[in-house]
Amino acid sequence: MAATQAPKANRGQVQVIRSSLPYEVLLYLNGWYFGLFFVCEILLFAYKGENFPYASGVLPAEIILVFILAGIEALRLFFARKGNLTEKIIGVIVSILLSVPALLGAIFYLYWQTYVTRADVILAAIQLAFIGLQLVFGIISIITFARATPY
Repeated sequence: MAATQAPKANRGQVQVIRSSLPYEVLLYLNGWYFGLFFVCEILLFAYKGENFPYASGVLPAEIILVFILAGIEALRLFFARKGNLTEKIIGVIVSILLSVPALLGAIFYLYWQTYVTRADVILAAIQLAFIGLQLVFGIISIITFARATPY
């Protein structure tokens, strides 16, 4: 009978969960969305490579950039999720720092690539919205974690 009871040392203690559910949902959805973004951009580059003239070396450089952006985005989402779920400020701060190159990459695909199609604009605008919302929720999470008393 004693094996089914909770240990007496933990009785009456309440652990407050400070991780942000909306932030976690945004991170989860952005992980799936970026996978879609990546595949669509690769397909768009295949289309553009067949139908538009590129200067030598420009198309491979833009394709390599989408792979670099995928790596940055994977790291950014990893650190954000880990920081949010473990309630550690450093993970969220690293994620916010990685948001700068992720923002620049999305802006590149929105404005600065050689040929910008309507699909590029839509995909990059949604990605920018995800990053912007995650920056806001990340800052709120940092404030929440900083105000918490250590337990």
